[in-house]
Amino acid sequence: MDLPSVTDFSFQEKSVLLRGDLDVPLKNGKVEENSRLKECLPTIQYLLDNDAKVVLIGHLGRPEGKVVEELRLKPVAQKLDELLNSKIKDQKSKTSIRQAQDRQIKIKNFEGYQIAENLILLENLRFDPGEEANDSGFAKELADLGDFFVNEAFATSHRLHASIVGIPKLLAHAAGFHFTQEVENLSKVLENPKRPLVFVIGGAKPETKLPLVVDFAKKADWILIGGTLSQNSKPAVAFDAIKSILFAGLTSDGFDINEESIKKFTDIIKTAGTIVWNGPMGKYEEEKYEIGTRKIVEAIAENQGFSVVGGGDTIAALTKFNLIDKMDYVSTGGGAMLEFLAQGTLPGIEALK
Repeated sequence: MDLPSVTDFSFQEKSVLLRGDLDVPLKNGKVEENSRLKECLPTIQYLLDNDAKVVLIGHLGRPEGKVVEELRLKPVAQKLDELLNSKIKDQKSKTSIRQAQDRQIKIKNFEGYQIAENLILLENLRFDPGEEANDSGFAKELADLGDFFVNEAFATSHRLHASIVGIPKLLAHAAGFHFTQEVENLSKVLENPKRPLVFVIGGAKPETKLPLVVDFAKKADWILIGGTLSQNSKPAVAFDAIKSILFAGLTSDGFDINEESIKKFTDIIKTAGTIVWNGPMGKYEEEKYEIGTRKIVEAIAENQGFSVVGGGDTIAALTKFNLIDKMDYVSTGGGAMLEFLAQGTLPGIEALK
């Protein structure tokens, strides 16, 4: 898939609206896990090194169109400050960031944070109802802040939101480095994958994941469904006719998949040429319910095929079991990854074409 790249443009003395993946977990007012922020750094650095003025935009949580103090982006600004101090090579492209990180500013109608001389982070876009409503007026207000738009928010690009699909209609646009990497790696699953192709789907959100399973069934050799999804979904959807779909049986308390299902799933995973995994098999956070997820993770790690995983809980489980480095590709997207694999594209991708 050929998308415009940041390397296609000259950004000297231009303002760039950079849509980042800023929806990171917080704990006690601080960023708890920062992998999504790290994925933005190469694009931020490239833009600053090429004399751009960067206006970073994004969201945190679900404030539902109103200001929620706990969802302000100040902790994100502080973490970006910390990451940039260690990563950005061109010292001329930043001011005294340590003093600037807490400096709240206002740019036109938007509040924000001055992170560096040429780097501003706007406050949580979802504080305004216009973001999720894809309001054209809100998109124009944002577009008026820049000369270019760069999308580095793959994990949100399945959403028809103003900062994903509205702004690209108004500005010259490109995909960030990580966004392009996501598309290239996930496309490997769709374009002549090594067989058997096995999808392992767990966790919750049946309303989001179940409609995609039928699409996966057209591509996959096996679809293995566990977690809360297996408990809630089988009665609701007539999948029995699709022999490639296996629903896990659960333990008596319903918090993990049972031993029989663990064996069935791991035996299939061992044969896979390509594996896609999203969602834990149970309440893996508690030791007594971790065995299903751990056994699946270990089977994927031992497999010699191409493995693609994504989603917040999935990454958290991999981190817990110290096996994240054994995966071939870790996507920042959960829902976005699944939708791309089902549809072959996303609204945010189409907006960049």
